[in-house]
Amino acid sequence: MIVGTAGHIDHGKTTLVKALTGVDADRLPQEKARGITLDLGYAYVPQADGSVLGFIDVPGHEKLVHNMLAGATGIDFVLLVVAAADGPMPQTREHLELLDLLGLDRGAVALTKCDAVDAARIAAAREEIDALLAATRLQGSPVFALSATTGAGVAELRAHLDAAAAAHQKRDADVSRPGRFRLAIDRCFTLAGIGTVVTGTAGAGRVGAGDTVVIAPTERGNHGGIRARIKSLHVQGRPAQHGQAGERCALALAGGFEKKDIERGMWVVEAAAARPLKRFQAELRVPATQPALRHWTPVHLHLGAADITARVALLEGAQIAPGAMALAEILLDRETLAVRGDRFVLRDAAARRNVAGGRVLDCFPPARHKRSPARLALLAALRNDDPALSLRLQAGQSAAGVDLGRFATNWNLADDAAAALWRAAGLRLVRSGEDLIGFSAAGWQALGERLLAVLATEHQRAPDMVGVERERLRRLTLPTLARAAFDALAAELLAAGRLAATRAWLHLPAHRASLNAGDRELFAALQPLLAAQPFGPPRVRDVARDSCIAEDVVRQLFRRLARAGELYPVAHDHYFTAEAVANLAAIVAELNAENAAARAADLRDRIGGGRKVAIHILEFFDRIGYTHRVRDEHVLRSTGATHAWLNN
Repeated sequence: MIVGTAGHIDHGKTTLVKALTGVDADRLPQEKARGITLDLGYAYVPQADGSVLGFIDVPGHEKLVHNMLAGATGIDFVLLVVAAADGPMPQTREHLELLDLLGLDRGAVALTKCDAVDAARIAAAREEIDALLAATRLQGSPVFALSATTGAGVAELRAHLDAAAAAHQKRDADVSRPGRFRLAIDRCFTLAGIGTVVTGTAGAGRVGAGDTVVIAPTERGNHGGIRARIKSLHVQGRPAQHGQAGERCALALAGGFEKKDIERGMWVVEAAAARPLKRFQAELRVPATQPALRHWTPVHLHLGAADITARVALLEGAQIAPGAMALAEILLDRETLAVRGDRFVLRDAAARRNVAGGRVLDCFPPARHKRSPARLALLAALRNDDPALSLRLQAGQSAAGVDLGRFATNWNLADDAAAALWRAAGLRLVRSGEDLIGFSAAGWQALGERLLAVLATEHQRAPDMVGVERERLRRLTLPTLARAAFDALAAELLAAGRLAATRAWLHLPAHRASLNAGDRELFAALQPLLAAQPFGPPRVRDVARDSCIAEDVVRQLFRRLARAGELYPVAHDHYFTAEAVANLAAIVAELNAENAAARAADLRDRIGGGRKVAIHILEFFDRIGYTHRVRDEHVLRSTGATHAWLNN
């Protein structure tokens, strides 16, 4: 268990930690010289069961709240320190409000310096403390009257902390914090013979010596973060092989970086969790003692160990009243990492006043329709701690499927937990490059019906066309649908006999395109001109010249033949026969098999003619979705449906 102190300056927080642990948590020379805590201090004390009780001592000065918050976000138990003579003071109230906004509900109060006051003052101070805690999550917390200098009452507080730590350890065993490893860095330093060391409280997951981690976000333009290897680690002040969620960890790192590249506020995470963000949506609560929070208010965001300037965009109404909760989007001035459930605090632009506290709901919010009823309903579902609830709702809302990689990152799900969730939800999974997309069973079926309805409409609109090209049909079905998902959907419909393919076209099985007798007769006269040079046929103007038929007549005929699937407009006014295009498709497939891609020069060498024609052919295959361009190469799309060219 991690105990964090809180309270007004000079109320004896550091002295009390030393009395409880024997460790002076003031580590900086200026702290010892001035007798004032300036930054976070740490102390550890062994327990009878072999575990270790950790303490984070925070500064109490009003100008050092940012340092206090860097430590407060990693604690499990609050030790609020109040001097008996003074009673609750301004920073007592401010710290308590911050802890309340962070959702901390387990704690105790140390009424210090009781050796300097009489019993009446101690009784009055107790009443003041009870009144102060009454409207907070720490209401009813026990109060221990003591003196850290004489030792009176310290043993009773220590016994209470030991009991709380045992209960916390049992609770953590019953309700673990799984997920990918993540730790907010609150300190970075170098040690002779060891190198760079970072410390923080692990928020989730498990890490061990030899593991590779990522430090993110970085300021040096490396969006993927800094890769590092953990050489060794200390957990709760002791050497260890592994550290896990809820423990204070000191990680000795090795890699291609310098100490100056790492600072407080960065995160140490597994590589899959290193997805920096500059905005997220959350639920906010404004303290009853603070003014209303208005839309677009500039703030300081304190999340993890970071302090980042930001803006608040309200999603419900123009303001949040004192004591009320509402949904909002937080737009950051620089990147950070976060996952759903992370607690944070907002302070005003001058960093002098608490504005609100909140909990992250969605790290990947949409750019549009943020205030729509469907979106607000999804955010309401994200308030629930069961990811299955929001997954079901999101899958039902998203016709184009759910980006499951983002979903898992938002909930910080490890691979095994994510796969189990997808199975339990009965999702239809489609792999699109490195992305995994999930569809509900009803949504997948609805997509298939939509595709078939689009085809029926197109057949009615253009009965003389064989069908619709794949890429155009995908856009008509749903423009945001991933190509891999469309291909999987089409493959299922083809296998079920509900869809048919003729070369590049998809159509309903019963649909047949037809030409009238006049068109057939005219094309029979012109076809030898195209067949003479199948991979470099004459253009429309040349066909018209050689056949002595009006150019416009030839052009209109070729357009009708293209709709019927017997010609292909490879370039403007440049038509190839269906047989020639099928042969070219086979050649492009062969070039991909030989060289992993097709290039214009290779295709030119294979078919003869000029390079310009080869470029037009490859661009045509890109356009209809047979290949896709990667720089100057044209790569065959990795789906069996692509090869319909070769089978029709």
